[in-house]
Amino acid sequence: MSLRSLALLSLCVLLTACNKINQENYAKLKTGQTKAEVEQMLGAPSDCSGALGISSCTWGDKNSFISVQYAGDKVLMYSGQGLK
Repeated sequence: MSLRSLALLSLCVLLTACNKINQENYAKLKTGQTKAEVEQMLGAPSDCSGALGISSCTWGDKNSFISVQYAGDKVLMYSGQGLK
């Protein structure tokens, strides 16, 4: 195996290991957690929107994601899809 191939393989393994959008982190979500607690665990969200004190943030992409709905600063409910 060439050095270039080995470096590319190592990078892919490292990126996969660093993915915070997974079943393990999803299982750690709890209603009542703060936005700061969720963002500490999952990182910055990919997208957020909201109005009138209710907001929804999503981490990931259309195939694998975690979505969290907040009332104020607290987790109201959450869902996930395609998590490994």
